[in-house]
Amino acid sequence: MHRLPRSLRWSGLLALAALALWLGGLADFVAGSLSIRGDLSTSTDAIVVLTGGRLRLETGLQLFAAGRAKKLFVSGVNQRVDESELLRTFGPLGQRASCCIVLGHEADNTFGNARETANWMREEGYRSLRLVTSWYHMRRGLLEFSRAMPEVTIIADPVFARHADSEHWWSWHGLMVLIVTEYDKYLWAWVRSAVWTSGSGSSAEGTR
Repeated sequence: MHRLPRSLRWSGLLALAALALWLGGLADFVAGSLSIRGDLSTSTDAIVVLTGGRLRLETGLQLFAAGRAKKLFVSGVNQRVDESELLRTFGPLGQRASCCIVLGHEADNTFGNARETANWMREEGYRSLRLVTSWYHMRRGLLEFSRAMPEVTIIADPVFARHADSEHWWSWHGLMVLIVTEYDKYLWAWVRSAVWTSGSGSSAEGTR
């Protein structure tokens, strides 16, 4: 029996090591995401809701109605969505927030959400926010928001929405694909953040 070339063996070992590292990171990502819990005892200047997941806006409206912030900012809203029409769908809960809700229409991803929110926070002169998004999206949201607003206090308030049709295997398959996709996006955001931080540090040293 012919032995595999050494280069091929090493390639196989490296691939297995990379897969093991990726799987370990995925397990840590899920465990860390599930362990994040909101701090309801602390109020903030603003509540920020990121669109794109079930029960996010409902949760933000409930927090606002409970007096957890002065204003509610919804980032990443479709350009065609009208504020009054949107709030009307939530009945009395939406009407109570009508005076103090602001819709952001510029962002189409998490990176954009952070920049759009940072601009709004500066305009308002706010220094703290409560971030509302799905639990699997929270770690990437915190990463992007912390980078865009290092001077702002950010309190995480993850949404744990029950997955639809939980009794069917294909529903859970869809959830796993969603989590894996979000993990890969988080890794890319982390790498981009690390490279940006390293580049900023080098530039700062060069100007001394």
